[in-house]
Amino acid sequence: MRFSALFSGARLGMWAGLLALAACKKDRDVGTSLPDSVTFTQAGLYPEGTQYDNQRGQFLVSSQTAGRIGQVTDAGAYSTFADDPQLISTIGLNLDAARSRLLVAVSDPGYNTTRTSATTKGKLAALAIFNSSTGAKTGYVDLGAFTPSGGTTYPAHFANDIAVDGSGNAYVTDSFAPLIYRVDAQGAVTRFLENTALAAPTGKFGLNGIVYHPSGYLLVAKSDEGAIFKVPLANPAGFTKLTLPSGLSLSGADGLQLIDNTTLLVVCNAQGKVYKLTTATDFASVANAAADVYATGSVYPTTLARRADTKSYVLYAHLDALQTMQSPPVAEFRLQALPF
Repeated sequence: MRFSALFSGARLGMWAGLLALAACKKDRDVGTSLPDSVTFTQAGLYPEGTQYDNQRGQFLVSSQTAGRIGQVTDAGAYSTFADDPQLISTIGLNLDAARSRLLVAVSDPGYNTTRTSATTKGKLAALAIFNSSTGAKTGYVDLGAFTPSGGTTYPAHFANDIAVDGSGNAYVTDSFAPLIYRVDAQGAVTRFLENTALAAPTGKFGLNGIVYHPSGYLLVAKSDEGAIFKVPLANPAGFTKLTLPSGLSLSGADGLQLIDNTTLLVVCNAQGKVYKLTTATDFASVANAAADVYATGSVYPTTLARRADTKSYVLYAHLDALQTMQSPPVAEFRLQALPF
């Protein structure tokens, strides 16, 4: 009995030590001074998505032109984290640290000249999955190719952003079709939400940024409309549009970030602004104070990364230069800390 008690105590001590080490690793930014901005140089990279890996202490960035996933240190050193021939253009990223995976939205707008093809250009919507520690690919799901029996076939697809719920289900927006896909932990695909009211005019981006709220719903941006929708997981067909303050325009709404249960950040790319929205109505409506607007300037910001749960960084993506095929291409990109 005494031996068992001693063994149990030793085992508990061992686990406590491991947990402490894990906590230190996870919270490596705690107590350190976070940079106001991180600038890195990669000519013509044009990243759209970003996440911050708290365990490895680096930003992750996607690329519309190269497809690969890069990693960026505070000093601005860029290197490849993961790559695969199926990564034509990588868009939104979701670092699901609880399950040690990085989820990547894959599309083909035609900007990756070495990987684009007639069969995928403007038609691809896919989800790639990587081990978040090693960068090894563990899964790939062609979402646009999935059509339920008797379902509507859409001519164009563009996987844009990803949210993950508490059970590990991934939700992926399609900017060229009025669809939100759900991919469960086993890789099974369903059309979680399909509604013509979510369609955008041809050539325009519709559904875009998406986040999961722990109260059991999704918040989804619709770029062409400048709207945010609340989509209950239990009843996606019962989605509603958030009521915005009078005079507030969210045109070009792109990346979303939920920093707590009542605060949402919205990046509006063409406006060159980030808005901080707050709610007292469980996101039936939102408010925006005059001080809660950050102007990035004409850098076409796209989305955000959250660091140490204290500071959010907006990505200066310069996608407007890519869309106009600026020559020479933009070489310098920045992750800029927000003041709120």
